[in-house]
Amino acid sequence: MNEPDLALIIARHLASEGALLPILHDVQEAFGCVSPEAERAIAEALNLSRAEVRGTVSFYHDFTSAPDPRPHVQLCRAEACQARGVEALVAAAQAAAGDRVRLSTVYCLGLCSAGPAARVGNTVHARLDEAALVRLIEDAR
Repeated sequence: MNEPDLALIIARHLASEGALLPILHDVQEAFGCVSPEAERAIAEALNLSRAEVRGTVSFYHDFTSAPDPRPHVQLCRAEACQARGVEALVAAAQAAAGDRVRLSTVYCLGLCSAGPAARVGNTVHARLDEAALVRLIEDAR
């Protein structure tokens, strides 16, 4: 698919049970956001209220309502990563990110025994110390 097409994304998942999240993920990836127009089209196609779709979009940190071209680094700040020292890394991470990288907090990337952890795209990085986290943020594309 060269040019993203919302109707094709919806059609690809329409017959699947629980189609909302897969559609939202594909729309986010294709367009960089789930716009209000996309929310309306998805709600209509799935016979859901616009509020149900909006509620899902606003609940999950993976979805944004406006595109943000900056690279995105998600830093786990859940209890296990806190116990493994993530809070001591936050200031350095924020300084490295500046305005160039969107740094956001998530609560659990599933590597609780190997934290602190961060995710860039679909890749999760574990056992981060300050130098490794700063390098990860600086290398984010």
